[in-house]
Formats: sequence, structure tokens, C-alpha cells
Amino acid sequence: MDIAGFEMPDDLYYTDMHTWARIDGAVATIGLDKIGIALAGKVSFVRVKKAGMKVEQGTALGTMEAGKGVVKLTTPLTGDITEVNPMLAGRQLDKLNNDPYGEGWLLKIKVVNPAEKSKLFHGDKMVSWAKTEAAKVPK
Repeated sequence: MDIAGFEMPDDLYYTDMHTWARIDGAVATIGLDKIGIALAGKVSFVRVKKAGMKVEQGTALGTMEAGKGVVKLTTPLTGDITEVNPMLAGRQLDKLNNDPYGEGWLLKIKVVNPAEKSKLFHGDKMVSWAKTEAAKVPK
């Protein structure tokens, strides 16, 4: 879905800190949304927790360095990290900046509590939130 010129897939669940989750059964793929990238500036470095570690909804999963400085990344859902995108280790961040919903994902987790998705922006709630956030991006 296009919101003010930003791609925001409507099958994803978003946080107010601009991370998203694509839920497929018990696994959630997590990444950054395009509005968040536009607000932060081009991402130049990302550090996330390692596979095997646990993350709790709303807590830090890592940090990123972007045009506007260092930004804390929060996890949309609680779970165990099963995989980290290998592009992060090689600092190949073009995909993160240009294809954040595809090859530019950050990590995958085994979801512990699927009911937590009710606390995230999705559907009409996402559209309203995303329009407000998109208006904050400098033109």
C-alpha cells in the first residue's frame, strides 16, 4: 500500500519505532519500514542481537547508525532469534535501504506470544499511524 509516497505493505505489523513483523506461523521476520528509514536517513551500520538470544516486545533488538545518528531498534514481538540476515555482517546495507520488506530484513524470531500482535499497527490502524509518521519526513 502506498502512503504519502511510502510503500507500507498491509500484511505487516508495525511498531511506533518503525520496525515491522511479517508473521508466518510461529516465525516472524523483522525489519525496518520505509518511513523510519526516511526519517533516520540512509542507514550505514546495523548491529543486532545474535541468533539464540531472546528478545521481548518493545525492547532493544539492536542499533543502527544513519544520517541522523545512532537509533535504537526495538522488537515488535517476543521470541527467540533464529536467524540474522547475513547481509548485516558484510555491511551490505543497500538492500536494507532500498528493499527493507524483501531482502533487507534484519532477523527472524520464533514467536513466543502471537497475541502480542494486537498491540501493533495493522490494517486501518496502520494507515492512520503511517500517514501521521509520513508527514514528519522532510520534503
